[in-house]
Amino acid sequence: MTTKEKIVDEALTLFSTKGYKGTSVKSIADAVGIKDSSLYKHFKSKRDIFDTIVIEMQNRMSRLSSRIGLPLGSSCEEEAYAYGELTIDGLRALSRQCFLFYLKDHFVSRFLKMAMMEQYDSSEIYEVYHKIFMEESIAYQTDLFREMIRQGYFRAADPEVMAINFYSPIFFLLNKYMGEPEKEDTALLLLDKQVTEFYRIYRNQNK
Repeated sequence: MTTKEKIVDEALTLFSTKGYKGTSVKSIADAVGIKDSSLYKHFKSKRDIFDTIVIEMQNRMSRLSSRIGLPLGSSCEEEAYAYGELTIDGLRALSRQCFLFYLKDHFVSRFLKMAMMEQYDSSEIYEVYHKIFMEESIAYQTDLFREMIRQGYFRAADPEVMAINFYSPIFFLLNKYMGEPEKEDTALLLLDKQVTEFYRIYRNQNK
């Protein structure tokens, strides 16, 4: 790990335990084992470090698709077809892999803790948190479900409501069990039930 990477890593740990406002540049430098002046050779400010953390979070989410083999295509139509062809077992398996990525990836879990803790004290963190974990996620799933309805994989319904119905319980489980890794099996069983029920309600059985 380079010094710059270590600065980002230690800063994220501090942000997720003491909060963004409660963490000083000096405390980050102390955690890394360098002087303040040395830290400024890599970053202009604490905000610069935070921005780098956000970029890394977005990059990790982008790499998730290839990492766990999510169905991808060059268009929404192709992705909808790929998801539509999944069996319920395949959908549950993919949902588990996504869930475990957010639950167990050390960078991602710390980012979530930081964002949840700081969202009400910082409008900037609030905007980042909501954009990444709510707005963009719901928007993507809404477009995907709309196309899956058009292709006949799902019955006619409001695609945005479908997206909320699918995402919200999963996001709830993630928040509930983030601090209880020993209950991972319980979380996964509940996740399976959620995905199965969603599939039962919306799947077009005639397809």
